[in-house]
Amino acid sequence: MRFLFFLCLFTSSFVFSQNDDPALAEDYFKNGEFEKALISYQKLYKTNSRSLNYIYKIIRTHQQLEQYKEAETFLNTLIADKDYPPFTIELGYNYALQNDSTTANSYYNKVINTVTYNPSYAFSIGKAFENLSLLDQAVVTYTTAMEVNSEFNFDVQLARIYGEQGDIKKMFTKYIEFSATNLSYLNTIKREFNTFISEDKNNENNKILRVILLKKIQDSPDILWNEMLSWLFIQQKEYTKAFVQEKAIYIREMESLDRIEELASIAYNQGENDIATSIFTYIVENTQNLDSKINAHYNILKIKTSDSTPKEYEAIEKEYQQLLNEYGGLLSAIDLKIAYAHFLAFYVKKTDKAILFLKEALKADASQQKIAEIKLELGDILVLEEKFNEALIYYTQIQRSLKNSTISQEARFKVAKTSYYKGDFKWAESQLKVLKASTSQLTANDALDLKLLIGDNKLEDSLQVALKSYAKADLLHFQNRNDEAITALDRILENHPSEAIIPQALLKQAQLFEIQKQYDKAITNYELIIANYSAGILADDAIYGIALLYDKQLEQPEKAKPYYESILFNHQDSIFFVEARKRFRALRGDSIQ
Repeated sequence: MRFLFFLCLFTSSFVFSQNDDPALAEDYFKNGEFEKALISYQKLYKTNSRSLNYIYKIIRTHQQLEQYKEAETFLNTLIADKDYPPFTIELGYNYALQNDSTTANSYYNKVINTVTYNPSYAFSIGKAFENLSLLDQAVVTYTTAMEVNSEFNFDVQLARIYGEQGDIKKMFTKYIEFSATNLSYLNTIKREFNTFISEDKNNENNKILRVILLKKIQDSPDILWNEMLSWLFIQQKEYTKAFVQEKAIYIREMESLDRIEELASIAYNQGENDIATSIFTYIVENTQNLDSKINAHYNILKIKTSDSTPKEYEAIEKEYQQLLNEYGGLLSAIDLKIAYAHFLAFYVKKTDKAILFLKEALKADASQQKIAEIKLELGDILVLEEKFNEALIYYTQIQRSLKNSTISQEARFKVAKTSYYKGDFKWAESQLKVLKASTSQLTANDALDLKLLIGDNKLEDSLQVALKSYAKADLLHFQNRNDEAITALDRILENHPSEAIIPQALLKQAQLFEIQKQYDKAITNYELIIANYSAGILADDAIYGIALLYDKQLEQPEKAKPYYESILFNHQDSIFFVEARKRFRALRGDSIQ
C-alpha cells in the first residue's frame, strides 16, 4: 500500500510537471494538438498571468479551435484588468476571424485613435498590427504618431512594411530619410536594399533607387547621397560611375582617400583593370601619404604586367627601377621589391638577378611578417629554377619563425607542393595532413585538393609514373611554360587512358587552355569530364568551369545558366555552390542576396 501511495504521488507530480512545461505546451501547439495546448497554457497562465506569450497562446488556441466566444471573454477580462491597447486589436481580429469586418475595423480604429492623444503607445500598437499582418493599420498608426510628435521616428518600420506591400519607391524613400539622421544604421539599410536590387542596372528597383538618390543630390546636397549612389554603382559593377561619386566626395571633404583606395581594390579584384588603373593613378596624383602612393604604384605595375606582352617588359622593368630608386629605402616599399623580383624571375627570366635582389632585401630592418613574405617569394623563385632543397630551407624558416600564422601555413603548403614536384609524395602527404585544419580556407582547400590528387593516384602503379608526369606538367605551369605543360598533359592522356589521373589531367589542361584563351578546347575538356566522370569529385569543377566560361569570357549567359543550375540541384555540397547560386540568380534577374 505504501508503495502504491508513493507511485500515485509520483505519477500525479509527473503529470502536473508535464502540464507546467512550456516546451511541452509549445510542442502541442506546433503539432496541432490544440486541446492539450490550451489546457497546458491555461495552467501556465495561472502560474504567471503577466506572461504575454501565455496570453497570446491561449487566444490563438481558442481561435484554432474556433472558440471565438471563449477568446472574446478572455480578452474582455484582460482589457478590463489592464489598459493595454494590443488586447483591443486582438479583440477586433477575433471578430475578423468570424467575418465581421465592420466590428473588427471599429476596434482597430478605436485603438488607432488612442495614438493621437498618447503617441507613446504607437510602437506596441503598430507592432501588434504587424504581427497580425494588418499592415495598412500599422502604417496609419506609425504615421499618426509621427504627425502628433515629431520626435518619434518610425521610418524603419514604415520602410519594412512598404517593402512587404511591394511599394518599393516608398520603402527606399523611408530608409533613405532614416539614414540621414541615423548614420550608424547605414550598413543595415544597405543590407535591406540588397534584397530588392540586383547586379542589373536595368532592373526596375535599381532604377527607382538611382532616381531617388540623384534627386536627393540635386535637392539637398549631402555626401551621404553620393556615398549611397556610389554603393549602388558598385553593386551594379559600374566602377567608373562609382569613381565619379567618390571623387565628388573627396573634393568636398579633401580628407582621406581610403574610400577611393577601397574602390580601386574592388575594381582590381573584379578584373576591371582599366578603371582600376585609372583609380590607382588618381591616388598617386592626389595622396600625400607615401605608403598609399607606393601601394598604388605597386598595383599599377601589377596590372600592367598581367596585361602586357614580352615586348613591353623592358619598359615595365624601367618603371620598377625608377620607383625603387625613389622609394626603395622605405620599409613600405617591400611589397614593391617582392613584385619586382617576381617580375624579373617569372616574366623576363632573370632569376639570378631576382634571387640576389631578394637576398639583399632580407637585410632590411623589417618586421618578421615582411621578412617571411620576402622568403616566400625567394622560395618560389628557387622552385622556378628547380632548386628544390634550397627553396625548402626558406619555407621551413618561415614555419619556425611565425608558427601557426597564416603565412606559416602557406609556407607549409609550399613545402608540400615542392615535395610533390620532386616526386616525394610521402613527405608531401605528411605536410598536407597538418593543413587540413588550416585557419586559411584557401590554404585548407588547396591542401585538400593536392592530398586527394596524391592519394587517388599514388597506388596506381608501383613506379607512380602517371602521377610523376602530372607533377611535372604542374611544375611547367608554375614556371609559366604553359605550352609545354599542355603537351605534357597530352602525353598523360595518351599513355595512361585508363588511370585515375585522367579527369585531373583533363581539368588541368582545360584551365591552361583558358589561360591561352583557347576557350573551345577548354569546353571540350570540361564536357569530357562531365560526360565520362560525372560521379567523380571533379565533376562540379568542370560544370562550374564551363559555366564561368560561357558567363564571363564568351558572354553567352543563357548557355551558362543550365550549368549553374546543375551545381544548385546536383552538387549542393560543392565549394562553388554559393557563387553558382549568386550568378544563377543574377542571370535570372533576381535580387542580390
